Amino acid sequence: MGMMLGCTSKWLAPLGLLVAVATAQTAPSIAQTAPASSASVASAPVPYASVSELNVLLSQVEHVSQSTQADFSRLRIEKWKTDANTKRTTEEDVGSIQRNLQSALPEIVTQLRSSPEDLATSFKLYRNLDALYDVFGSVVESAGAFGPRDDFQSLQEDLAGLERARRSLAERMETLATAKESELTRLRTEVRTLQAAQQPAPPPKKVVVDDTEAPKKPVRKKPAPKTTKSNPSATPNTNSTGTQQGQPQNTTSPPTPPQSPQR
Repeated sequence: MGMMLGCTSKWLAPLGLLVAVATAQTAPSIAQTAPASSASVASAPVPYASVSELNVLLSQVEHVSQSTQADFSRLRIEKWKTDANTKRTTEEDVGSIQRNLQSALPEIVTQLRSSPEDLATSFKLYRNLDALYDVFGSVVESAGAFGPRDDFQSLQEDLAGLERARRSLAERMETLATAKESELTRLRTEVRTLQAAQQPAPPPKKVVVDDTEAPKKPVRKKPAPKTTKSNPSATPNTNSTGTQQGQPQNTTSPPTPPQSPQR
């Protein structure tokens, strides 16, 4: 059974992809609008608590590596009570684990010490521990079935130590991812604020005064009032003498003209 370096947990792969995509989307905007802020973030010192936590974790990994290599050197797989094919497969697995512990693992540990909060390097270490755990578990199982009891117990303790280191690294990566997400949210807010401040002010509004006289409305003449026709029935009646009814008649006779004197 060979080393399966591509074996990872289901939740860590989307987590690393999410952080990478979010960083790629935010980096151009930050570089264009806030170079000073980017420089300050890049040069910000790593918190002491984070460095201490990482040192304890890496010391645990290195202790497990040294203990496992010492226990492997005491194995006598050729004396196990099993067939030749199982012995050969177990020996290949042990050789693959030893090469990883002596070459690949120390290199990743050195990279992570240089960048304590680098998620990509942390994820790389987790993948390596995950692959080691899978192959190491097969060796421990074979040792329990075909090897001496002392070999099985010592290897089982090494495997448990590797599992504890792997779990601690997973918890640290989750904490770092949450902190990175909060930092990205803060940087996005700063970028939007800077972009809003750099936008030019809107041009002043122009007031147009129209001094042309509006055309006068034509004056409409009022129509003349209509004349009412007289009602014949309303005219006063006259009698045969030409006097109007209702008026007093003049009874006095007209005056007699003066007579001329007789000659």
